[in-house]
Formats: sequence, structure tokens, C-alpha cells
Amino acid sequence: MQIHQAEWDDDDVQRLTTEQQDEVRARYGGRDEPGAHPTAADVGVVLVARDDDGTPLGCGALRDLGGGVAEVKRMYVVPAARGRGVSKAVLAGLEDAAREQGWTTLRLETGPLQPEAIGLYEGAGYRPIAAFGAYVGDPDAEESLFLERVLEGGTPAPASPAPAGHAPRDSATRLIQ
Repeated sequence: MQIHQAEWDDDDVQRLTTEQQDEVRARYGGRDEPGAHPTAADVGVVLVARDDDGTPLGCGALRDLGGGVAEVKRMYVVPAARGRGVSKAVLAGLEDAAREQGWTTLRLETGPLQPEAIGLYEGAGYRPIAAFGAYVGDPDAEESLFLERVLEGGTPAPASPAPAGHAPRDSATRLIQ
């Protein structure tokens, strides 16, 4: 498996992110994702994992939020490649790319019906935080889980103020049990 940088508008990236969104909608009864959708204009890093034949296995992206913070977006692994370490490799690649870009903090939004994602992120050292950025006050994000990881050598970025009902959860995994 190899991890390569790509452009947001790349055909393989668009196919993978469309599959990711279709899977999320199926898990959540057709609901659209909360927050602002990523675009080529605001996504600074896109990685694609490929097998030795060049077949795309998965992807992930980073969106610059300013102040040394980036948001992990569109993490996805095709079903046939799951359980082979693809998501861990993509996430590690995104963290390396974040350091190269000067980002010290990574944040993300996920949902309680995505236990695989929650396990990946918590296992990589991401911790629960309050809603941030465009998610603050978004009624579609009421059930979302927000996680953050301060990269080695980084200084924690200021947290977004949490409105009532949007405080960090003690443990994301507890929500899915």
C-alpha cells in the first residue's frame, strides 16, 4: 500500500468521497452531514491510499481552520480494504502532512453510528472536545461527536466556546455502547 497526495477535484478522490457520503447517509437515515462541506478552495491536503496496482483503497483530507488548526475530513476506506490498516496509514499520513503545513492541532466531527471511526480516532490519541467552527449551534450536529489531537510539540489551540448542550463528552465510545 502507498499513500499519495492528490487534488480535491481528482476523479478518484471524488469517487471515494461520494462513496463515503453515501455510506454516512445510509447509516443516518438519509440525513446530510452537519457543518460546512469541504471544497477545493478550503481543503489544503488530500491523501489517497492505493494498492500496488494503483487501485484506490481510501482517502482523507485536511481543511485549514486557521490558528494552527486543521479539520480531518472525508476519511474513508472502501469496504473490500477494511481491516488492513488503511485508515491508520491515511490518518498517520494526514498527521505528518499537518506538521509539514505547520498545523499543531487536528479536530474532527464524527457520529455515534460510526464505531469504527471512533475507535480509530480514540486509539490514535484524539480526545473529546466541544463543537467547533461551523458546527457550533448547528442543529444537525446535536448528536455529533467532536474530537481533537494536539500533535507532538504542538500547543493546544483555543477551544471554541460551547453553547449549552454541546459540552465535550467524557468518552465517545460510551455513546455507542
